[in-house]
Amino acid sequence: MDESTIPTPNSVEQFGLHRNLLDDLALKILYLGGELDLCELAARMRVSMTVVREIFQSLRAGLLCEVKGMSNDTYVIIPTSGGRTRALELLALNQYAGPAPVSLRDYVQRVRMQTIRNFQVQPSEVDRAFAHLVLSPQIVRQLGTAMVSGTSIFLYGPTGTGKTSIAESMPNAYHDQVLIPYAVEVEGQIITLYDPLIHRALERPTGEAGDGRWVPCRRPCVTVGGELTIEMLDLQFNPASKFYAAPAQMRATNGVLIVDDFGRQRIRPEELLNRWTVPLDRRVDYLTLVGGSKIEVPFDLVVVFATNFDLARLADEAFLRRIRNKVMLNCVDRMQFHEIFRRLCCEFNLTYDDGVVEGLIHLLSSRFKQPLRPCYPLDIVQQICWEAQYEGRVPKLEGEAIARACDNYFGPPSAG
Repeated sequence: MDESTIPTPNSVEQFGLHRNLLDDLALKILYLGGELDLCELAARMRVSMTVVREIFQSLRAGLLCEVKGMSNDTYVIIPTSGGRTRALELLALNQYAGPAPVSLRDYVQRVRMQTIRNFQVQPSEVDRAFAHLVLSPQIVRQLGTAMVSGTSIFLYGPTGTGKTSIAESMPNAYHDQVLIPYAVEVEGQIITLYDPLIHRALERPTGEAGDGRWVPCRRPCVTVGGELTIEMLDLQFNPASKFYAAPAQMRATNGVLIVDDFGRQRIRPEELLNRWTVPLDRRVDYLTLVGGSKIEVPFDLVVVFATNFDLARLADEAFLRRIRNKVMLNCVDRMQFHEIFRRLCCEFNLTYDDGVVEGLIHLLSSRFKQPLRPCYPLDIVQQICWEAQYEGRVPKLEGEAIARACDNYFGPPSAG
């Protein structure tokens, strides 16, 4: 099997699924579509014409569909009265009517073939991934080392030091592609996986054949924050549609999962860490179906915990040992602060003034008692631009504008 392409199945038997599942799926799609030609049915199921003709013959033999006419040299079919009745029964059991799923076995095999541990991160790729950020060579080296491990990382330090920006930039170091299925079938149940709002799909090269049930994508990056609950780490069953949505860690498989603001979730930190003790150790996760049975799926991802809490408050020593990469991010020095401002001035079409930035540094330390957090340049520049937009003038980086921006941003010193 080629690493980047999966051959198109040319018969129902090659799918590794129960024959009835494909027939039932086709009948539901046909019922909801009203009438479809075989090309349209094949496109909606993401299967070949050879396979859809085989499914059509099965439905026709069962008196579940009939030919209404021809279009573009192919049959136009509609459900029979018996087919409509059967489709309604099937929709009452399961309303999934999307692309044909892949088997759990094929999914696990593919995940292991494209494991994130197989990607050899190079220093040049890490430099490129973080080039838009102002980071010390030591921090970049630590991040690259952590990414090579393919395990998990704690990014910690004071608020405003760029932890989220760094975590979200990590996938930029991976320039390869992975294949993600639209859905996975297990024990007759459907788990939807591909999400166009999360996964960055790639165009297939012209003329390249491949199993249409798999979407070529960049390695995924999924972020969860304060909304995270323990229930969200398991399969999400929709009682109305009667099929499942994959949890965040499954959608991030072969990529990066960011747990942002770790320690502020609706789930207690120790509860989350206990839930992932086995996955982090053994690289497998156990998910629960509605009936109570569990399925085993790969836990193949880099988990990035970003937090401004002291690590000792969040986890005991035994668990901290399992997170083998810990990168502390602190405030920046004077030169880095100036460099961030230079880049932002280019981005916002402002004239950079070394003296004005020095005045801001003095203002931060003397009046507002603030360290040089890397978030401040962007926040201050945005305040200046918003004020200029409100007043209908061109924004300028000057002392008075800086002072007003700081007052808006920090509030009066006495309030702090």
